[in-house]
Amino acid sequence: MSLIKQKILIVDDNYDMLNLIQRHLKSFNYHSYRASSVNEAIDVLKYTDIDLLITDLNMPEINGIELLKYAEEHYPLIPKLVVTGINSVDNAVTALKSGALEYLHKPFTSNELEKAIDALLAKTNLRHLITTVDSLIHNNDYLGIVGSSKQLKKVLEIIERVKDNKVNVLIEGESGTGKELVAKAIHYKGSFANMPFISVNCGAMPENLVESELFGYVKGAFTGALESKIGFFQAASGGTIFLDEIGTASLAVQTRLLRVLQEKEITKIGSRNAEKINVRIICATNCDLQQMVLEGTFREDLYYRINVVNIKTTPLRDKKEDLVLLINNFIKKYSIEYNKPSITIDEKVIEILLRYSWPGNVRELENIIQRMIIMCDDVINIQHVPDALKYHVPEEKILFKSLKEYEKEQIIKVLTAVSNNKTQAAKILQIDRKTLNHKLS
Repeated sequence: MSLIKQKILIVDDNYDMLNLIQRHLKSFNYHSYRASSVNEAIDVLKYTDIDLLITDLNMPEINGIELLKYAEEHYPLIPKLVVTGINSVDNAVTALKSGALEYLHKPFTSNELEKAIDALLAKTNLRHLITTVDSLIHNNDYLGIVGSSKQLKKVLEIIERVKDNKVNVLIEGESGTGKELVAKAIHYKGSFANMPFISVNCGAMPENLVESELFGYVKGAFTGALESKIGFFQAASGGTIFLDEIGTASLAVQTRLLRVLQEKEITKIGSRNAEKINVRIICATNCDLQQMVLEGTFREDLYYRINVVNIKTTPLRDKKEDLVLLINNFIKKYSIEYNKPSITIDEKVIEILLRYSWPGNVRELENIIQRMIIMCDDVINIQHVPDALKYHVPEEKILFKSLKEYEKEQIIKVLTAVSNNKTQAAKILQIDRKTLNHKLS
């Protein structure tokens, strides 16, 4: 029996079986996470340091064999135990070939389960691995957050400090800089990882539905309220609620949020009874909330309540040292997704990507890498790069060139991209060939 609680993920579409195994694990002094589908299990694996995976084989949509293959490829150090009611030699062989180290038939006894778990954990040194921020940075991966810049290291240090308590956190940064990834890292790396993580995009909800979605309502509270419904705050009980685009919340919603923060309670629409809640609140914004406070569009008292710990995500243009790592990460991710394992990228394409200013940040980079992998065969080259990137020139270079020099440089770039085809280049630049030749002279 382990003195330090190790983390075990149970995957089964049968809730009775999930409950049974979870009770056994608690009696063995293990900390358990549960998932009822392969997709849920993958999310847990991405955001939690798991010491052992226990999975059923026969599940709808995606079966346990596929989960074993995924885990073996991405998390080869995690030992894997199969528990299944299917008594088949073929299944057992397939499971073992896919990465399983032990195989238990249902029904099994508590003693059989404990022996299998102890045997698996004895074969691995995962329990002795101590992961620090520096080692995570060195490995270029922290729950999906990739990079080696000093700005990113500072963010990870703050995550390590806040992950195990329920202090309110405000994440500020431009769109596409990974604010939700930071929020998920805080949740899934901390003590409340096995509790709900509820993400709410305040800007995506119609104004008339925001309050009912956040706080819930009682039956008959309004037309169409045929039964009572809990809101996002109660759904996140014991865990984390992530309020994205908090700057878009109306003053009325802000007032109710302030009460939640002050009193630790919510009142459903149509009810007079306040109900206590236990939830960590993480907010994010791409707005200047301090300026909004000055303008009177965001409550000052709410701002100070949500901004106990502040994390700023850095735009990609200001941390170019992370760019190559991100490019490689996304190539690996989408090469696997689209079954193109041998994808490489031309150095000229890398140069173009490094030159671009990335107004859409990491999200834009990921979308472009995804598109290029779809469009290419084995090599990502110039022809797969969107025109907006191929013909982009950084502003700092433009400032020190005459208009004639800039025009000539742009024409040469376009000619390079179209293999020196002047007719095609003239068409792209919306000039005739005579003008193009004149500007090159």
